[in-house]
Amino acid sequence: MSPPKRGGRKPPPNRSGGHRHAPASPHRAPAAARGLGGDQVEGRQAVRELLLSGRRVRELWVATDLDDASVVDEILELAREMRITVREVSRNKMAAEARTDAPQGVLAKAVPLHEVELDDLAKARHANGGKPFLIVADGVTDPGNLGALLRSASCAGATGVVLPRHRAVHITPTVAKAAAGAIEHLPMALVGGIPNALARLRDLGVWVVGLDMVADRTLFELGDVAREPIALVLGAEGRGISRLTRQRCDVVVRIPLVGPLESLNVATAGAVACYEVTRQRMPGSVEPEVGIEPTT
Repeated sequence: MSPPKRGGRKPPPNRSGGHRHAPASPHRAPAAARGLGGDQVEGRQAVRELLLSGRRVRELWVATDLDDASVVDEILELAREMRITVREVSRNKMAAEARTDAPQGVLAKAVPLHEVELDDLAKARHANGGKPFLIVADGVTDPGNLGALLRSASCAGATGVVLPRHRAVHITPTVAKAAAGAIEHLPMALVGGIPNALARLRDLGVWVVGLDMVADRTLFELGDVAREPIALVLGAEGRGISRLTRQRCDVVVRIPLVGPLESLNVATAGAVACYEVTRQRMPGSVEPEVGIEPTT
């Protein structure tokens, strides 16, 4: 079934249960000055992918009592080839410098990640020629969840990520470690507001699909929409996607839950949704009997 045409839609009712954010603390740095981050990367897999990506690394810290492991040998060999300064430090000094609970004896200081323009994300194809496949995080604040979401998105073939500039976690060391190197492979855009960004994506021909546990349609009814340029929108922990974000979506779908629990965290929901899009895009995939129409 071909994707339905847009036009003539009314905003859907608010069923997301969203609430206003509290004002920012006066002691915080101005949000406008925040970039993507990613300047400190911890954990063996994350540091290995950082070195392989070619992003400039200022220095590498390694604990003096590191155990023998092939990944550690590879990290040190890459650092030598790239002429990166390597500092051997005690475990105590490593722990004092680290911002994660378990840096695994390896820490790298790098230039921050480069932001990509939203319009460029909307046009970027996967290396295999696949159409744009974006992940939009609507105010995700838990760094472990964001990192796990980025890892799943990268493995599923996503081509980019959209993050809000304010009131959301960016690429902290905890995010980078949980992402296990995905931050080096996923172009990311920071936007002033998610609703406006979604409106722009729609103007650029990207289908915007919101994930919400309160929706009439299921994720498994996406059909041919999954094969078009698509942006999956996932909401913050607890409140889900906001009312304005929901209004900007072409379609809102839910993941069917058949067990006793009432919800999935954003990282798990994102993994399920990403792989459903990937499944639909694979050659020979079977289209469901029931297609979907845009939210009205």
